[in-house]
Amino acid sequence: MSNAFRELLRKIGSGVHTGENLTRTESAAATRMMLLGEATPAQMGAFMISHRIKRPTGEELAGMLDAYEELGPKLAHPNREKGFSVSSVAVFGVAYDGRSRTAPVSPLTALILATAGVPTLMHGGDIMPTKEGIPLIEIWRGLSVDWAQLTLEKVQQVFDNTGLGFVYLPTHFPQADSLVPYRREIGKRSPFSTMELMWCPCDGDVNVISGYVHPPTEGMFINAFELRGVKNYTTIKGLEGSCDLPRDRTAIIGIAKPDIEFERVLLAHGDYGFSSTNPAFESTLELLKQMQEVLQGKPSELMQSTIWNSGFYLWRSGFCLDINSGFIKAKVLLSSGQVYQKLEELSNLVNS
Repeated sequence: MSNAFRELLRKIGSGVHTGENLTRTESAAATRMMLLGEATPAQMGAFMISHRIKRPTGEELAGMLDAYEELGPKLAHPNREKGFSVSSVAVFGVAYDGRSRTAPVSPLTALILATAGVPTLMHGGDIMPTKEGIPLIEIWRGLSVDWAQLTLEKVQQVFDNTGLGFVYLPTHFPQADSLVPYRREIGKRSPFSTMELMWCPCDGDVNVISGYVHPPTEGMFINAFELRGVKNYTTIKGLEGSCDLPRDRTAIIGIAKPDIEFERVLLAHGDYGFSSTNPAFESTLELLKQMQEVLQGKPSELMQSTIWNSGFYLWRSGFCLDINSGFIKAKVLLSSGQVYQKLEELSNLVNS
């Protein structure tokens, strides 16, 4: 048992009247002790559920991110000699517990961004609590890209050569993956579920993209990013808390850049000629079939959502001057077969 950890647990677990928030330093220390296995299983479970009931603060999330940055993996900014058209890496913070109702679009968006020369990084693990939906790693496997088999050094090589990378917790950050059983056993989302949306396992110039469901979460993001000195980030009230823009309602987006104040952007699908349909899926096999058809340029609702998302992110990355140009570019890249060629290049390099 860790006496130091017990004191931090006592602080957050004392109830509404006497409980306190942790400082950034204390939160980093608690996270570090959990990652290193210094806290006992009972202590870790108690901490996660107490933190869930109390709700994390931006300062506490900043401390958790400090510990992840200290102990976790980090990719270098991809080799600029490969001719990337945009210097900033798009880092997608997608909820690790996946999707269960609407079809995920982010892997296709990542392929389009990389094809256009926008370096893109994703991260995640296996099936995760609480939703336990389809994880990103399984989608990539279905597209013949098995990131799980690669060392971090090999991921860096693929990242340098293709502009696409994936940090996989069980292989590249086993300390964080060791906490998953406790997260599953408590039956509720832990603060790690929120913190992961902001985690950035990449050095250099990045645009951290964080999806969320509930509006207060965005406030936590903004506070944590400010405390950590992150100047370039994007918040998305996305489908099932993902980074995917919805089509059945106005997309609520927050954009922060080093040279401008936080800006609110509202995108209505109807203003750009898109329908209000969010494509669904019934099985992983069906989803992968739909994705392959998109990569082959076949029209579908998933194709429309892919263009809707990719067009926005091409504009947000600075590749296009306006969103309509982003939509046009995404269509051209898909119809010309260039995105499919990027997938083949990626698959060949990963499997070599």
